[in-house]
Amino acid sequence: MKGIICDEIGKFRMTDELPEPELLDGHAIVSIRRIGICGTDYHAFRGNQPFFQYPRVLGHELSGVIEQIGVNDSTLSAGDQVSIIPYLHCGHCVACRRGKTNCCTDMRVLGVHVDGGMRERIAVPISHLLPTEGLTLDESAVVEPLAIGAHAVRRSDIGAGDRVLVIGSGPIGLGVMLFAKQAGASVIAMDINEERLAFCKDWAKVDHTVNAAESDVKQRLSELTEGEFPIAVFDATGNVGSMNSSFQLAAHGGTLVFVGLVKGDITFSDPEFHKRELTLMGSRNATREDFNHVLNVLRHTEVAIDKYITHRSSFDGMTEAFDQWLLPESKVIKAIVEL
Repeated sequence: MKGIICDEIGKFRMTDELPEPELLDGHAIVSIRRIGICGTDYHAFRGNQPFFQYPRVLGHELSGVIEQIGVNDSTLSAGDQVSIIPYLHCGHCVACRRGKTNCCTDMRVLGVHVDGGMRERIAVPISHLLPTEGLTLDESAVVEPLAIGAHAVRRSDIGAGDRVLVIGSGPIGLGVMLFAKQAGASVIAMDINEERLAFCKDWAKVDHTVNAAESDVKQRLSELTEGEFPIAVFDATGNVGSMNSSFQLAAHGGTLVFVGLVKGDITFSDPEFHKRELTLMGSRNATREDFNHVLNVLRHTEVAIDKYITHRSSFDGMTEAFDQWLLPESKVIKAIVEL
């Protein structure tokens, strides 16, 4: 079976000798048709991804078609188009027992802790397959990154009329913006790239943008919120400096949600934290509830996935294209690999 292995930092290897997946009860063999390229993949390739070991088959933003299916009680069958939930949780730890399968103590994420979907076929628990009839393969592949944004928004408990700030306009930040707008919030997007901010206005329909490289951020946010500052701040940058500074940008009594992950320590002023009585949250992965919410939105709301996906490659051309996607001048938002 053909697949692509990240052997070590900065090195991919195409092979046609991967073993075929084994069909077990409660599992299905899925023929992979689309692979979304995520920040995690870029970080793993560059050696900046926490909790990562080499060699590894990357790929966790996946859609495909069921090729074979084992004994099960589901309604899925061979030939069904599916999206894959890549978070393999244990089901019995303290987090899983409380429904927080997204932060299972023994979490194994496809393409991170175990080999992922950058191959022709993969075995997946049937419980981690979502039927996507009526959606395109592209839409099915981006359910996972959008679910991360949906989870962060649900976790924050924002609602209609709330003024929120989303820092970072990459694929995850854009998902946060999209679902914050779905929740009825007034959304401010912040980045240092004017083109990305324009995309936020066009694609996510944010209400305001702030270029952090060109303005006094605190003054601008004060003006946009009548001096109150955003009641929720989502940092989706994975940048230490941005995350450290974000504590000063939330309203008193507000919430700060770290959606992006950084390989390092975050520090902040305790007096600033306490005087605001901030709620600090980490947001990791997503639950099945979030995936279903994304599917519902994609089915019933006009979301321009064709604009969200900016770059494409064939499977055979992925390793060459990947080097280009790493360059800032390529202006990638979301890249998709087609099989």
